[in-house]
Amino acid sequence: MLGNWFKTTILMAGIVVLFGAVGASLGGANGMLIALVIAGAMNIYAYWFSDAAVLKMYNAMQVDENSAPQFYRMVRELAQNAQLPMPKVYIIDEPQPNAFATGRDPEHAAVAATTGIMSILSERELRGVMAHELAHVKHRDTLISTISATMAGAISSIAQFGLLFSGGHRDRNVHPLVALLIMVLAPLAAMLIQMAISRAREFEADKGGAEISRDPKSLASALQKIHNYAHQIPMNTAEQHPETAQMMIINPLSGGGMQSLFSTHPQTEERVARLMAMAY
Repeated sequence: MLGNWFKTTILMAGIVVLFGAVGASLGGANGMLIALVIAGAMNIYAYWFSDAAVLKMYNAMQVDENSAPQFYRMVRELAQNAQLPMPKVYIIDEPQPNAFATGRDPEHAAVAATTGIMSILSERELRGVMAHELAHVKHRDTLISTISATMAGAISSIAQFGLLFSGGHRDRNVHPLVALLIMVLAPLAAMLIQMAISRAREFEADKGGAEISRDPKSLASALQKIHNYAHQIPMNTAEQHPETAQMMIINPLSGGGMQSLFSTHPQTEERVARLMAMAY
């Protein structure tokens, strides 16, 4: 828990420094001041509202015991097993099988699953997946992962910020410094994600999920199924916002190249092998 708070602080501080440097280089003291104000506002927004922003991005629909009784009760039982407050529950109308958890702490957590994952997995396998997501909540991974996704996406706004202070317009040549920023923004965003998110957290969430569901084999089976389907069915929102890919239980991105920089998931085969070892 302390480690994630430290990572979150470093990430937020890094955003402030980055915006301040861009503002100073393009707009002098006034530019730096405006940039710092923007960065501070972004940090506040990311802490309090990044979970809602990601859920909205994926058009997630909140459900309850009346609208999705079986799924809702499943999450409630698993939350009780994990000794967690009941999270908000969402369903995403998306054919690719996947799921994620979000929220700044266990008291303000949410779990989301796609319609695709609910259709291809058995009830036991789906329990394993949701237990994995609740393990992320219990380990307090959701704060850093959600803020990372929001901040990495927001880094792209530095290019527009640079155009503002360089006097650039669509019908004029772009300031050389802005052009350089545009070239490095995506790799920089990916680097921040890689620094903030450890692949080890997925192994820990797999282990925690297996303990919560008391069924490591079902989670292993679910991971294998999701992996196979996810590489055949694109998820358009994730492709458009690759910085959110690290939140998913399985990497939802189909492309290589720049998108591969955002891959923070360990090999599915190794995850499955570790889970199967727990079953014996």
